[in-house]
Amino acid sequence: MVSNDEKSLALLSHLLSLIAGVFAPLIIWLLKKDESYFIAEHAKESLNFQISIMIYSFAVTLLCFVVIGFVLIPFLAIFVVVVIILATVKASRGEIYRYPLTIRLVK
Repeated sequence: MVSNDEKSLALLSHLLSLIAGVFAPLIIWLLKKDESYFIAEHAKESLNFQISIMIYSFAVTLLCFVVIGFVLIPFLAIFVVVVIILATVKASRGEIYRYPLTIRLVK
């Protein structure tokens, strides 16, 4: 059973990434990885997603030189917001969530 405090920190690891990028899930993961499996999984997944989004954003920026990047920017932004909301809802329910299209660099 997952406590409300664990759900809250897992939820924050997703929501704060909208503001702080990779730093919020990284800090939460580093502080709580040995204390709670649930928090560690959510923070690690959020961290991996943020790293992946940085890579995808760089690629889309490069594609702006051939115009298609300008078309992809809004799709990437909408995708990021939607999946972060989905992850936040799953965390609040006490469920593990796996982001789609994520390169899992942090194990």
